[in-house]
Amino acid sequence: MEPSNEKPTPSASTTSADLHSPTHDAAEAGHPLAGKPWMYRSRRIGPVYLPAYASPPFQLGLVAIVCFMCPGMFNALAGLGGGGQFDATTANNANVALYSTFSVVGFFAGTFANRMGIKLTLSVGGIGYFIYIASFLSYNRNQNGGFPIFAGALLGVCAGLLWCAQGAIMMSYPPEASKGRYISWFWMIFNFGAVLGSLIPLGQNMHSDAGGVNDGTYIGFMVLTFCGLALAWFLVDARQVQRADGSHVVLMKHPTWQSELLGLLETLKTDSWVVLLFPMFLASNWFYTYQFNDVNLARFNVRTRALNGVLYWLSQIVGAYIFGYALDISRVRRSVRAKAAWGVLFVITMAIWGGGYAWQRQYTRAETSAKDYIKMDWTGGGYIGPMFLYMFYGFYDAAWQTCVYWFMGALTNNGRKLANFAGFYKGIQSAGAAIMFRIDALGAPFMNEFASCWGLLAGSLLVALPLIMMKVRDTVPLEDDIKFSDETIEEVMPTLARDDQEGKVN
Repeated sequence: MEPSNEKPTPSASTTSADLHSPTHDAAEAGHPLAGKPWMYRSRRIGPVYLPAYASPPFQLGLVAIVCFMCPGMFNALAGLGGGGQFDATTANNANVALYSTFSVVGFFAGTFANRMGIKLTLSVGGIGYFIYIASFLSYNRNQNGGFPIFAGALLGVCAGLLWCAQGAIMMSYPPEASKGRYISWFWMIFNFGAVLGSLIPLGQNMHSDAGGVNDGTYIGFMVLTFCGLALAWFLVDARQVQRADGSHVVLMKHPTWQSELLGLLETLKTDSWVVLLFPMFLASNWFYTYQFNDVNLARFNVRTRALNGVLYWLSQIVGAYIFGYALDISRVRRSVRAKAAWGVLFVITMAIWGGGYAWQRQYTRAETSAKDYIKMDWTGGGYIGPMFLYMFYGFYDAAWQTCVYWFMGALTNNGRKLANFAGFYKGIQSAGAAIMFRIDALGAPFMNEFASCWGLLAGSLLVALPLIMMKVRDTVPLEDDIKFSDETIEEVMPTLARDDQEGKVN
């Protein structure tokens, strides 16, 4: 592997594509480099060019692989319903503990990310996933329900930190014109982890019609989560990241605990309109309990659940690709794209969940809880319809999450503020998940849970509409982003723009 010698010379004719090409050497951008020189050189392996190590694409790729191995395995396990157990009670109790702590830590996680730094925050966050999966391996052997509950509470703390750091990277590292694609890339790689994770129990339980998974499934998940938390230490700090045009992420140069706690409150004060997205935040994980426990676990045996999981997460990859790239269509103004995205979300909410209503009318909790109830297998008749419904549920989740992240990223480019936005998102999202897991643990009728999902999704879109109509601008001026930081415009602005400015002065 050798450094690429192809470096575009900035000029009036330099195109956007040139600036974002993987051959661009960011070390030539003209700003003082916060990291080692090798971090800013693109690399070539035969005909393939790799972006610089400290560039947004490379760093986002690392984060996506970390989430592929940590939250991705968690999603694969959760997608089996009941944590892979025959009965969902223990997993429900663990998830109540998980999302209760997640909701509190997540809401304030922006403060930790801004003070501790993105790298340390993400690294610490990965530890909880390994311990959580280990607790279910233990439960598979000794039926000690206390360990999964403790592990769930610990994971809530760790996940709050990890997802806040991830959200800040995904929304603040890319340039404005590429945010949809960056979200799409992350979501596709991350969900491929859940696909792989679902293939493990599918392969190991291919010839089993049992209700729970075996020890090997949990061990496989543990190996992958450990690799993920170790990989997080290879990230660079946010202040070392440099975009292809020479610009830097807007941060606080000298954050303190006091400045970041006050910054959390300041975010709510200066960007109070963001509260109109809070219902969408709440809805974004609300439906997981219903889909995983009341559809997949309730109706299907273990190998069919594993197959459903593979299809669910594959559909997420498709949904993220379509919506991420559509949100970045450059020939349409961003404000128009935001309105169009809202309209499409509303239409598919009515269509997909309308199909879900027709399916839910066919069974009740009392029927599926009976000891003699025979769960559906993929070889049985009538499987194709619910299979496609479950795939559309996965597609819808990716569409929702991609749009919510993109809406937040369209409000600001300030890394400090976006870390707080990500914390709000994950905290409120997790509060919704905790409530829904508790409702399910208390044995609420399936139809009631379904109605709460559909109603919350549709209602939250209506609440968010004023923000999308009035607050999403075609671009956010750098002067606005810099107000929430102790950095100067000259320290973060693109190199070409700075050179033009200096030429006018001279």
